[in-house]
Amino acid sequence: MRTNISKTIVLSLFAAALVAMPAVSRAEDTNAAGASGQTTQPKLKKLGTLPFHGKVGAVDVSAQTLTVGKLTLQITPDTKITKDGQPASLADGVAGELVGGAYKKTDDGKLQAIKVNFGAKGEKIKPEPSEK
Repeated sequence: MRTNISKTIVLSLFAAALVAMPAVSRAEDTNAAGASGQTTQPKLKKLGTLPFHGKVGAVDVSAQTLTVGKLTLQITPDTKITKDGQPASLADGVAGELVGGAYKKTDDGKLQAIKVNFGAKGEKIKPEPSEK
């Protein structure tokens, strides 16, 4: 009987230690980050990109800007632009068309487009049925 009680106590303490381990580990991570002056940030913040989607409000090819809702995005030579899954240019964008992508804020406060996808997400061009 005494050995059963001892085994139960040991197993209970072991289970409690396993349950408490993640909380202790997180506390150590927080203290280590606080001591070094660094804060933990989500991956999205690390990369600095933010997603956008909506309908094209305006396309200004001469100023190299794209307006989506309240956002005015600057288009650069590094911006990857596609339309319906195919490479495209800013001039291929039409007001009222669906658009999505990613942008980042520059140091001067402008919004620089990283990726622009004209057309509905997942929209694929269906081949016309051939006559047999």
